[in-house]
Amino acid sequence: MPELPEVEALAAYLRERAVGHTVQRLEVSSFSALKTYDPAPSAIAGLPITSAGRHGKFLDIGFSSGVDLGFPPREGSADIHLVVHLARAGWLHYRDAFKSPAPLKPGSGPIAIRVRLDDGSGFDLTEAGTQKSLAAYLVRDPAEVPGVSRLGPDALAVSRDEFAERLRGRNGQVKGVLVDQEVLAGIGNAYSDEILHVAKLSPFALTGKLTDEQIDTLYAAMREVETDAVTRSVGQKAAELKGEKRAGMRVHARTGLPCPVCGDTVREVSFADKSLQYCATCQTGGKPLADRRLSKLIR
Repeated sequence: MPELPEVEALAAYLRERAVGHTVQRLEVSSFSALKTYDPAPSAIAGLPITSAGRHGKFLDIGFSSGVDLGFPPREGSADIHLVVHLARAGWLHYRDAFKSPAPLKPGSGPIAIRVRLDDGSGFDLTEAGTQKSLAAYLVRDPAEVPGVSRLGPDALAVSRDEFAERLRGRNGQVKGVLVDQEVLAGIGNAYSDEILHVAKLSPFALTGKLTDEQIDTLYAAMREVETDAVTRSVGQKAAELKGEKRAGMRVHARTGLPCPVCGDTVREVSFADKSLQYCATCQTGGKPLADRRLSKLIR
């Protein structure tokens, strides 16, 4: 799943490549992907892209009519927003040119939405697999998107004191609290594994029992991991971001490989629809975590 660093990099790529271009049309192939009906997809035809940013893991592409703003519209201003949550298997593919000018047909493979621009370029929002969770919203205000309105402070903007307050205010296993978007926006399964490894904390440690020193360490680890990932990701082409993410991982998706810090074998705990990875030597005093959700867990 694209997380804060990848979505930030996609936004930066769109700012460099797409902002300033005018939309020729927006085409919807997967009608389940577009969750809104007003404004209609035709509303952005002829409008320039004026901004690209994010809210946590939501990508936000802004279009402006220039009304009451003067023309050309100010950079960053937007009257309509295309807000996208890429979910687990979604991605953005930028095309310098499309093979055919013909509109997409419903159910065009993995393509959910296509945005064509005035210079012949544009981008596809795609989703692999059969479980379709990619969600796109055309709105006048990003706060109209339920997932955006519920977001906590951004992981790269939250202060240390607010970080501590929010973690301790949601008692639970630290892994689960870190990925709760209402607590902090932007952290997902992959980078939470990385943050906890750097902080040398068990993913099952309880937030209510963390000491001030552990909170300090965890906050610093979050800043380090996310900032480093953003630095590595921004400037990469959209097609290269997934590989860059995998290459930078210490423990996530590295089950059975040596920990780059201590050399111990990276272990895994599997759940119904996801898994986590950790190093027992670095994070749990050398004791393996039981691989079931309701077991007696190491704190």
